[in-house]
Amino acid sequence: MVAKVYSSAVLGVDAYEVEVEVDAAHGLPSFNVVGLPDAAVKESRDRVKTAILNSGLEFPTNKRLTANLAPADTRKEGPAFDLPLALGVLLSLGALDAERLADACFSGELSLDGSLRPVRGALPMAVEARRRGRRCLVLPAANAPEAAVVEGLQVLGAESLAQVVSYLQGEIELPQAQVDLEAALSAPGQGEVDFCDVKGQAHVKRALEVAAAGGHNLLMIGPPGSGKSLLARCLPGILPSLSLEESIEVTKVHSVAGLLPPGQALVPARPFRLPHHTISHAGLIGGGSNPRPGEVSLAHHGLLFLDELPEFGKSVLEVLRQPLEDGRVTISRASGSLTYPARCMLAAAMNPCPCGHLGDTRKPCVCSPKQIALYLARLSGPLLDRIDIHIEVPSLAFDDMAASESAEPSSAVRQRVQAARQVQEQRFSQGAARRPRQAHCNAQMGPRAIKAHCKLDKQGVSMLRAAVERLGLSARAYDRILKVARTIADLEHSEAIGVQHLSEAIQYRTLDRRGRGAAN
Repeated sequence: MVAKVYSSAVLGVDAYEVEVEVDAAHGLPSFNVVGLPDAAVKESRDRVKTAILNSGLEFPTNKRLTANLAPADTRKEGPAFDLPLALGVLLSLGALDAERLADACFSGELSLDGSLRPVRGALPMAVEARRRGRRCLVLPAANAPEAAVVEGLQVLGAESLAQVVSYLQGEIELPQAQVDLEAALSAPGQGEVDFCDVKGQAHVKRALEVAAAGGHNLLMIGPPGSGKSLLARCLPGILPSLSLEESIEVTKVHSVAGLLPPGQALVPARPFRLPHHTISHAGLIGGGSNPRPGEVSLAHHGLLFLDELPEFGKSVLEVLRQPLEDGRVTISRASGSLTYPARCMLAAAMNPCPCGHLGDTRKPCVCSPKQIALYLARLSGPLLDRIDIHIEVPSLAFDDMAASESAEPSSAVRQRVQAARQVQEQRFSQGAARRPRQAHCNAQMGPRAIKAHCKLDKQGVSMLRAAVERLGLSARAYDRILKVARTIADLEHSEAIGVQHLSEAIQYRTLDRRGRGAAN
């Protein structure tokens, strides 16, 4: 008898259905798994056999078992096929009713004692099961809240193989997982540091507010100890809350990467990723022999902070150019390609020179012009063009450090950022019914949206023309200035971009104004 059990596997951040077929035939006792299984799937034979026996169930010792994972031309990875393989073996022996398995999907890793361990990608699996019209999804209890986010699908959590078998034999009912989406999203994003804890640097705080309001990439340049890293850690506290759609996208990435804590339904706050400068290409954008999301994808809809930016390998930084521009990462292999979302906000910090004191009024710079040029050359012009805001962070004066009065808290800044984002959501939602929405915030605007929403008067055109000719700005930098000016106007609830908005946006091109940006 050929038994068929439905399961699913993750490819990128999406899932596809897998048919687990098990045939029990007469012959020399064996258990073979085919259908391009990786090492973890092949090892499931021993886990499945031992789990069945330790669950008090019968395992055939005089049968030749053959399990096929279809489609057979796609490589199968991970231990999530343990549960469907075990059920397929039992079904092939007639121990289960085929009708109860026909419209259900199963996934889970088995321990040797028959208990179920959580798996990666439960949310994408639930989405695929609903798309396929399956009645229910049975998976480890620790994954049930995550999968229950998907409406229109019955999600059942189980603790062991024996419990699943009892359910399929009609002896017990498995608890149906339910989740309160409002409660799951109720935790606001909180930064590690509040704005009121940061002394001075009012103009830098203003730049961070503009960056958060429009989702703009940001680069802070200043000497050591000026507070660049501290300010970056304030950013998560002023970013707007995740919408349900955004939270589901973020949760899918973290689930596939195995970073979602057991029992947690959604990622409630925007991610904040802070990789070390020794990170590799695969660690930053994803990849590896078994491709996994990188830091830029784990920061999807959140913040990626690169401290000491020039210390990152130049080739590593160059691979950021495409994700920053397109909002996604495509990893190509001989067997196919995977696409991970990577629409994140980049915040970076750097010293102005190797010693860090170029332009510092309190400590002289000891670097030669050649050393400074080589240091800045680690950042290519195309990469700097993709960063909307360049802001100087000077050393703090004693009066600022000794000041006793509290600065404005992050909660007040966050309210203004939320209001500006709501303006942008309303702007970009107009006409979305007729065509797919291309942007959710000003930083994501394409050429057509820039032309429609970033119109300048004659005085503004004259000012921007002078800035482009004087600073030698590229076409990309020109667009970035318009986007930032649009955000500044939104913060002031202004429909038109005024000269004051444009002049502030031009001031946020520090490296261009100094003429110290690296050549291509």
